[in-house]
Amino acid sequence: MASPVRRGVVLLGIGVALALPSLAPAAAPSDPYALTPKLAHVARVVAPTWARREPGRVPAVAKVSPLAEWGGGEVQYLVLHSRLVEGRRWLRVRLPERPNDASGWIPADVTRDSTTPWRIVVSTAKARVTVRRAGHRVVSFSAVVGKPATPTPHGLFAIDEPIRQPPGSELGPWALFLTAHSRVLDDYGGGPGRIAIHGRAGPLLANPLGTAASHGCIRVPNARVRWLARIAVNGTPVEVVG
Repeated sequence: MASPVRRGVVLLGIGVALALPSLAPAAAPSDPYALTPKLAHVARVVAPTWARREPGRVPAVAKVSPLAEWGGGEVQYLVLHSRLVEGRRWLRVRLPERPNDASGWIPADVTRDSTTPWRIVVSTAKARVTVRRAGHRVVSFSAVVGKPATPTPHGLFAIDEPIRQPPGSELGPWALFLTAHSRVLDDYGGGPGRIAIHGRAGPLLANPLGTAASHGCIRVPNARVRWLARIAVNGTPVEVVG
């Protein structure tokens, strides 16, 4: 884990979590934004708004800005599903905050919608990453996952921000920060214990691929993380399973 570079959401208090019953959130068949194994919608925020506990005029749980608080990049979220309320479309999005199932509803008319066929699946039991496109497996490779004392959390997450690492970084060339946080460490490396998919260099090479040895992050070969940084946009779904 490493310190995140930016924040796109400012929490206003507890209650940001809206627990999801499963890794594939339930949605009506007619929902045009429904997350499926073959396709995910991502919403780029283009105007300041509030994420709310439920669609409509209900208490807000987070303030959302078009620009990230730290890095100044675009804020773009994975859409879980949507709902029409009084003729207005609302999107339920994954928020990059604790707890790991944190989500909120934002109006679709303050976003720009796009889609991605990519999905990253991490198996902690197998210490392996599988990348799928439109539901079909593209590639699978070994990784280093969290050790028993600091496990990689399970759940449905998303890429929050890919950050290029400086030359010589032990994290390799890229760290793809996720919306996930360690369930054990509240702070790591000066940050709030965020999980990332990143490369390997220096002392991290001592842990062989296919093992459980990290503080919760997913370490992959440098060539693989470079490729992931090219194909995976902010909001790309990342499933971590047993």
